[in-house]
Amino acid sequence: MVTSRKIVFTGKDQVEVWSDEVGQPGPGKVLIKATKTLISTGTEMIALSRQFEPGSHWDSWVKYPFFPGYSMVGQVVAIGEGVEGIQEGERFALRRAHQEYVIADPDELYPVPQGIADEDAPWIGLATIVQNGVRRGDHRLGEQVVVIGLGLIGQLVVQYVRLTGARRVIAVDIAEERLAMASAHGATETLAMGVDEAREQILQLTEGKGADAVYDVTGSARVFHSSLGLLRRFGRLILLGDTGTPSAQSLTGDVVSKGLSILGAHDSNPPEQSTDHAYWSKQRMASLFFSYVQRGDMHVSDLVTHRYSPLDAPAAYKMLSERRANAMGVILDWTQL
Repeated sequence: MVTSRKIVFTGKDQVEVWSDEVGQPGPGKVLIKATKTLISTGTEMIALSRQFEPGSHWDSWVKYPFFPGYSMVGQVVAIGEGVEGIQEGERFALRRAHQEYVIADPDELYPVPQGIADEDAPWIGLATIVQNGVRRGDHRLGEQVVVIGLGLIGQLVVQYVRLTGARRVIAVDIAEERLAMASAHGATETLAMGVDEAREQILQLTEGKGADAVYDVTGSARVFHSSLGLLRRFGRLILLGDTGTPSAQSLTGDVVSKGLSILGAHDSNPPEQSTDHAYWSKQRMASLFFSYVQRGDMHVSDLVTHRYSPLDAPAAYKMLSERRANAMGVILDWTQL
């Protein structure tokens, strides 16, 4: 048995570090010791502060004690009977909560190639979520794309969209620091203002027609409504921000008069394993992300702004609740225990 620490939301705005005992892996399982986990600031802060309405899917999902997180990298420290092709000491990424040790099925493991740093590897959770959304966007060469909300998800959208051959990537956020990061990673124009204020400039940049595609990464009902006015005829709105208040969302007449498409994308859409009919599984998308990072087509290491020991997790979440606009990637470093 080993003692394993883990992060727990025990109630609204309450963060604790718990300990429990983890045994050796049984047949067909492996024991992973975490080295780094990445806080998903959007999802985890909504869950912590209960920024959602009663009856929403958030309300049915977030029950305390709640164990946050889904982005981990670690090393194999023990192997159960019957497991083949895995060696102790190998690194894998996992879609698991913030915890020191985890017993996992080999099918859950994402191999981490040589050259991928421990702080890069846990981004696969967010990277596959975004890649699924960009695939839903069905881009063509030369498109003009708007990204609203430049948090973790928005930063990755900018990078993926540039890889699809976008002519113009317009980043919209009120935080100058976030826009500077987006500009460094492929945004061709940045607008430090709200979405309603940005409409006139976006129309000017797109010859008065509007964008081919708009990504709403905010989860804000008001932004959803305003985003529809940024699109050209037959344009596409891709929703990567999962609102906690779906009843507050409303459409505009543009949806019908301009023939707009509204595309939802969720982490549950792609399968874990590839099939002939669903080729781009989470495993394949993770492998592609690692390839992009290895050859310098995508960058996430310079998006990390804060690092904490897991024992200081309460302070990390307090910082995010008070100064989230100044934070981007927040890493919990399990080697500091």
